[in-house]
Amino acid sequence: MTLVKVNNNFSRSIDGMMKELFNEFPSTASRTFREDVLNFPPVNIVEKADGYQVELSVPGFEKADFNVKLDDKILTISTEKKETAIAEGQKMIRKEFSYKSFKRSFTLDDKIDGENISAKYENGILTLGLPKKENQKAAAKDIDIQ
Repeated sequence: MTLVKVNNNFSRSIDGMMKELFNEFPSTASRTFREDVLNFPPVNIVEKADGYQVELSVPGFEKADFNVKLDDKILTISTEKKETAIAEGQKMIRKEFSYKSFKRSFTLDDKIDGENISAKYENGILTLGLPKKENQKAAAKDIDIQ
């Protein structure tokens, strides 16, 4: 039996490229599709004992740029930021800053107290506090077995 070692760098580079493409493609494609095509900022939703916390990563905006509205059970968060005009006598050499408007809606459950929703914007994160209604905050209790 004869063993032949083939030093084919081309086949190794194709193999590495395919692994990289299929292992990293789903996560990067969904992020770029969501952020670039749909203009949705990334969101984290955390459930706590007394309510929910919704965090949107939206750096570069100011508090006045946001519009948060509750219509029946639909919570809508939107913004529109206008591009700043260049002063006369100035010339833009390179422009990489861009702020895209977005509109994101969430359907709220009956458990949410819509009257007491709070919002704050700090360090590029818009945080919404969605408190649960009092009757939904059932405390843990022991159940007797008969």
